[in-house]
This record gives sequence, structure tokens and C-alpha cells, in this order.
Amino acid sequence: MSAAKAIEMKTKDLRAQNSDDLLQKEKALKKDLAELNYQRKIGRVEKPSRFRLMKRDIARIQTILRERQIETAAQKS
Repeated sequence: MSAAKAIEMKTKDLRAQNSDDLLQKEKALKKDLAELNYQRKIGRVEKPSRFRLMKRDIARIQTILRERQIETAAQKS
């Protein structure tokens, strides 16, 4: 399985979740990212690549939430 396919599957799974679940997942990821930043400052990050992956997951969630917000606004008008 290629990396692009894995990302597509992840996005598909995220789209299947409702907005409340996505907001909770985003909050948890931001908390984990803050903890990783703290570990980076004290110099004991085991996997620095997790920063990029977590930021991308947060961005995917925010994108999906924004798309839903735009869809809702378009339906109302």
C-alpha cells in the first residue's frame, strides 16, 4: 500500500465521523502535540516525525470541519 493510499483511507475514515467526534479528536491531537513540544524542549523526543504527522492530521480534521461548515451555510441560503 502506498503512502498516498494510506492518507486517502485516513481521510475517508475521518469523513465518516460526525463533527463532535472530529472536534474531540482535534482537541486530543493538539494536546498531544503540546506534550511533544514540551518533550522537544527538554530534549527527549523519540520520534520527531510524529510532529509532522500530528500537524497533518489536525489540518485534515480542520479541513473537513470547514467543508461541512461551508456546506451548511450554502444549504441555508
